[in-house]
Amino acid sequence: MTLRLAGPLLLVGAGKMGGALLEGWLRQGLDPASIFIQDPAPAPEVLRLAACHSIVAGTSPDLPAAPSVIVIAVKPDLVAKLLPELEPMTGEGTVLLSIAAGRTLASLARPLPDGTAIVRAMPNTAAAVGRSMTVACANAAVTPDQLRECTALLEAIGEVLWLDDESLLDAVTAVSGSGPAYVFLLAECLAEAGRAAGLTAELAQRLARATVAGAGALLHQSDLSPAELREKVTSPKGTTAAALEVLMGKHGFQDLLTRAVAAAAKRSKELSS
Repeated sequence: MTLRLAGPLLLVGAGKMGGALLEGWLRQGLDPASIFIQDPAPAPEVLRLAACHSIVAGTSPDLPAAPSVIVIAVKPDLVAKLLPELEPMTGEGTVLLSIAAGRTLASLARPLPDGTAIVRAMPNTAAAVGRSMTVACANAAVTPDQLRECTALLEAIGEVLWLDDESLLDAVTAVSGSGPAYVFLLAECLAEAGRAAGLTAELAQRLARATVAGAGALLHQSDLSPAELREKVTSPKGTTAAALEVLMGKHGFQDLLTRAVAAAAKRSKELSS
């Protein structure tokens, strides 16, 4: 389905996540003439993409009308300074879609006109390959049409889930927002364990990378739960069972991840307070 918006789209922030969003929107057929980029120093790859599609990019792009959607894709510490600058651009029908971590709906609304429609979303780094897991929530001013527009924009980089309870976004950040780093660490540790078992570093790295990627693809395509998939590959008293005895023992993998997610959620709360 071709992506269509009611008016112009302003992308504020053209780094890695902003670039991933832009690629996704263009892939979904959004008219490049309706896209404007505000960033004093866009990433080189984003600048090339914008030039290729004749997308206006600069410090203060001149929009033909109030934007239908303003997407904030800057680092969280820049948001407070940026919002007052965006206030004059915010029209009656504009929805603000923020992917800045730790910035609550209330904090985003504070410098903007009363009744501004705001959506807060948490994508992850898999947006770069169109496989993000994005969780979003909206304030009461967001209309059904704006909700549909934001859903379509976020679906251009992967799967989207909506929450009514914004407080759950701290746990979401800890699981899916930070989660790719945990998986990368798993691949890193698996390769190091292979090297310790006698494999060359190059072979261990290749095996670990392909194994984690392949298991992820299988998990994505299968209707079975992770536990069912694990059980199917585990023969009684076999090699996998021997390894799982260690990983699933006291203070094993589950305990580590539970503590890791709790630490990330705690930090997310601290950043948003």
